[in-house]
Amino acid sequence: MSAVAPCHAHPRATRRSDELAGTGRLLWLALRRDRVMVPVWVSAIALMVLATADSFKNLYDTAAERADFARDMSANGSLRALYGVLYDDSLGGLATWRVGGYAAVLAGVMSLVIVVRHTREEEESGRQEMLSSAMVGRHAPLTCALLTAAVADVAAGALVALGMAALGAGGGGAVALGLAVATTGMAFAGLAAVVCQLTENTRLARGLSGAVVGLAFALRGAGDAAQDTPGTTSPLSWFTPLGWAESVRPYGDERWWVLLLPLLLAAVASGTAYALVGRRDLGAGFFPPRPGPAAAGRSLGGAFGLAWRLQRGSLFGWAIGFALAGAVFGSLANGADDLFGDNESTRELFERMGGQQGLADAFLASLISSLGLLCALYATGAVLRLRGEETGERAEPLLALPLSRRRWAAGHLTLAFVGSAAVLAVGGAAMGLSYGLAADDLGGQLPRVLGAALAQVPAVWTLAGLATLIVGALPRLAPATWGVVGACVAVGWLGPALDLPQAVLNLSPYGHLPKLPGADVSAAPFVWLSALATAFTVTGVAALRRRDMGA
Repeated sequence: MSAVAPCHAHPRATRRSDELAGTGRLLWLALRRDRVMVPVWVSAIALMVLATADSFKNLYDTAAERADFARDMSANGSLRALYGVLYDDSLGGLATWRVGGYAAVLAGVMSLVIVVRHTREEEESGRQEMLSSAMVGRHAPLTCALLTAAVADVAAGALVALGMAALGAGGGGAVALGLAVATTGMAFAGLAAVVCQLTENTRLARGLSGAVVGLAFALRGAGDAAQDTPGTTSPLSWFTPLGWAESVRPYGDERWWVLLLPLLLAAVASGTAYALVGRRDLGAGFFPPRPGPAAAGRSLGGAFGLAWRLQRGSLFGWAIGFALAGAVFGSLANGADDLFGDNESTRELFERMGGQQGLADAFLASLISSLGLLCALYATGAVLRLRGEETGERAEPLLALPLSRRRWAAGHLTLAFVGSAAVLAVGGAAMGLSYGLAADDLGGQLPRVLGAALAQVPAVWTLAGLATLIVGALPRLAPATWGVVGACVAVGWLGPALDLPQAVLNLSPYGHLPKLPGADVSAAPFVWLSALATAFTVTGVAALRRRDMGA
């Protein structure tokens, strides 16, 4: 009998197969770990779009009203900077203009959070090294992260499309909107993957990835604000994935070919990330870290100095964002009557959101409330930095020194509480300044608006105190804090638009605050919210002192 030569796979094919070994199991593990986070993100994106579409359906039930509204909105450069270009005055077109861009932003943020979580964070924690010692290929973790982000993006896009169809705004426009949201998220996932290869720690990876999303939004806003021709895309918008999502024009003569641009960016960025991951050591960034000074400065000699060094970038970033948002919002408030005209439904909506003290004050109050809701995200993140330092095993070496847990926690909590008040003050001052200049009453309006912004502080501190309590007493549930904060943001943002009962609105601490400026003020809600925040914080710090670190 003649011998038969064994058949061998091509060496390159074998290497590629080995590099992706274990991808399926890692993907299943990632989806299981994110079984709460991803559905919350996806539901929030879809709910935001669908709630806005439903509110437009109730506010402008005739084609003539929608056409008048669209004409007024398209003529305002500040509104174009905030929301983008309005291409169609149908129900779907108005909803796409109002929140389509923000849905794409949220999809991008969701994608970068997922990619950083399953790549750079896994390497920094040491879990990836343990997994790589088993049958896990070099490219498997990155592939897993990108696939997890893609699953979340596709789910968000599908829910948006199906929901719009259920509201009677289906057809090609609904599909185009869903695809624009999904592909934008994929593009930012690819960019985040590149950032994760270049950086060496999770905090920097998240910060740079978030800065990419912020820059994309700023470019899109600047381009749309400067575009004078109604219904046209600014040339500057073609340099950003958010501009591409807008240029798909859902419900306005859809341009399907534009969807190829974010997909192409996702493919190129992902390919770059794969090339970089094979050229660096596990746990290291592509560029070597810059050596620090031989001796630490005096500011790093205490717990607060270290906390300030770790969190100052985040604080400055939030303050700058609030300053820009406040300036834009304040300039819009002076023309609220002209913006919304005689539409009684719109007036009723803003009265539910901001109070019944006149449209301008109601508009201001609703905008200030939005700033207060967003500020809770900063405060919660600053508190949860305690848990991050603990699980990253950076807290134990500090606590081995003559440093009490109380002092260690106080440094980060000071940044959370005082920092959130400072961020709100910056946003309120910017809004009061721009509104006062537009209304030719700077001396009267600046203190009113600034005071209204600072009135949001007790609600922000209540949620920050709750986060402290969870980190101290129930540390394993610390990620669930984002769900509580997200629920409060959703109730405060969408509750008035959906005309939810006051009992539901009161589930959030923001539901108990007076709607300033203009409403009657009582000290009671400020006192008991501040007392509740204090009780949460004190109890949380006491629990932190008693439990084991890393538990």
